[in-house]
Amino acid sequence: MLRVEMLSTGEEVLHGQIVDSNAAWLAKYLFDQGLPMTSRETVGDSFEELVSVMLERSHIADVLIVNGGLGPTSDDLSAQAAAKASGVELVEDAGWIKTMESFFASRGRPMADSNRKQAQIPANAEILDNPVGTACGFTLKLNRCQLFFTPGVPSEFKVMVEQQIVPRLHRAHPALEAPLCLRLTTFGRGESDLASELDGQPLPEGVALGYRSSSPIIELKLTGPRAQETAMREIWERVREVAGESTIFEGFGSLPARLAERLLEQNLRLAISESFTGGLLNWRLQNAEVPLVGGDLLPACGTEDETLCALLARAQLLAERTGAQLALAVGAVIENRISLALHTPAGTSGMTIEYTAGRHGLELRQETLAMVAMDMLRRYLNAWPVVADYPWMNVVEKV
Repeated sequence: MLRVEMLSTGEEVLHGQIVDSNAAWLAKYLFDQGLPMTSRETVGDSFEELVSVMLERSHIADVLIVNGGLGPTSDDLSAQAAAKASGVELVEDAGWIKTMESFFASRGRPMADSNRKQAQIPANAEILDNPVGTACGFTLKLNRCQLFFTPGVPSEFKVMVEQQIVPRLHRAHPALEAPLCLRLTTFGRGESDLASELDGQPLPEGVALGYRSSSPIIELKLTGPRAQETAMREIWERVREVAGESTIFEGFGSLPARLAERLLEQNLRLAISESFTGGLLNWRLQNAEVPLVGGDLLPACGTEDETLCALLARAQLLAERTGAQLALAVGAVIENRISLALHTPAGTSGMTIEYTAGRHGLELRQETLAMVAMDMLRRYLNAWPVVADYPWMNVVEKV
């Protein structure tokens, strides 16, 4: 099996000042290309640390993709570290100097002297083209490993991976194919609850069952070689059975996108009234192009007279006012209790819940309540009872 690793560089990445979105994108892209990443590491702008890590991984990895450190400033050290690790000098590539000069000329700007640094690569390296920026990439062989050096700017990094690196890897390893990954996303059950029913069942060689918790959802994945597809799909039926009604969608996507598809198919329109969720529900659904026709945004804290009965009436009046067939209403917080209601042509249903997960902050509570509201809509579209039970919330009243 090919061992593919990534090395992210930069103090801002190491110390969490920016999110390493390049690493997440690369992991998914390589997986889909049949080149799953084995591990990844992050180091700061330390010359000695960069040299040390490159030398260490060159004896272990088959491929190492180094991201960042190719800029024109003094803290961009990847090229110098690669030359040191390889025992060679840096050389200036005249062809890349011309490329950079053309880049700046096309924008009506002179090239600064500091940019010449971006044309300096180890003497044993081969240039990797960068059609959208000034930092060329390069590749070289060190011990058992093929190293690829890429700029940190996401738009430049992605183009280089897609156009330069992955085609080279496919040519060098033509037999590799993307693993089969079956996945579904659940809402309403905990990870340990699902695992208690799924863990322990025998799996074919090379097949793994995984869980990804990203509150308030849990993703289940069955991954393995395509040669095991028949056995994997048999196991997947058991996963589906255990997940049951908590499955909000299979494959890739999102619950709002799936709701949009269902509503458009049935020519249904939706209105939304929000208090506690502060417009989050509207934003999620609007971004997925759900057919929305109106609604309102009310204060997050209510008064004692805002009962579930009052929220049910609000949802019904909202539907009548906007002409929508469906209306979702999320109430305000009253003594740690929140009511939700869904009006449909068949009537109005709702519940008042007591949020019992005290460790959850405001943002996660809002995300969770928006998911509960969307789940009510999903359940209605599936012809199920609208009100469900959720393990971290106590339903104190329902209609």
